[in-house]
Amino acid sequence: MNPSMNRHSHASHSMPSSPLHRALLSAAAIATLLLAGCSVLPSQEPTDVYRLPAAEQPAATAPAVSWSLRVATPRAGGATSSRRIVVLPEGDRLSVYQGASWSDPGPVLLRDRLIEAFRSDGRIPAVTSDDNALQADYLLDSDLGVFRSEYRDGKPEVLIRLDARLVAPDSQRVLVTRRFEVRQPVAGKDVPEVVRAFGAAADRLSTELLSWTLQEAASRSR
Repeated sequence: MNPSMNRHSHASHSMPSSPLHRALLSAAAIATLLLAGCSVLPSQEPTDVYRLPAAEQPAATAPAVSWSLRVATPRAGGATSSRRIVVLPEGDRLSVYQGASWSDPGPVLLRDRLIEAFRSDGRIPAVTSDDNALQADYLLDSDLGVFRSEYRDGKPEVLIRLDARLVAPDSQRVLVTRRFEVRQPVAGKDVPEVVRAFGAAADRLSTELLSWTLQEAASRSR
């Protein structure tokens, strides 16, 4: 081999590449990684978004009360605080319905349902939420422990468990507490049927909670 050619070849490999050369190599490397990523990343799962359905609530014929109420968003943790529709298929293994979600996190859905039920009833003239934090005579505070469907003896049902507290906002004193638990059978196993059962369970809970709130507040407002 010609010594001069050998020296030239060795020199060309040891010379630093130009900025343009380095930029081209970097661009090529990034493009390769992006193309590789496109082939392995899973496609986004299509999601159906559901609102919490509600039955029409007739207005009450009883006279209105003289006090106001603020409804706080229930506190919740884990999957209960998310937008996913949670199911307990067996034992203690929590799961979610694939391709489906709520329009808002579970606690927000339930808070808005309660407010709508109280306003439709009409006996409490001023019902507000913690979003605006307006002054009210009573505060309805709560913890949402369960907001899911589950299987009992192989049949699905919806379970909502809420620990409610009626609070005096000025002193932050808890006046009375009660646990509410509603179970609602599901007509089938498809997601729309499960969603309808959630709506029916929330309607029942709203009715029970409204009656309890009116009774307890009335006994303290005399």
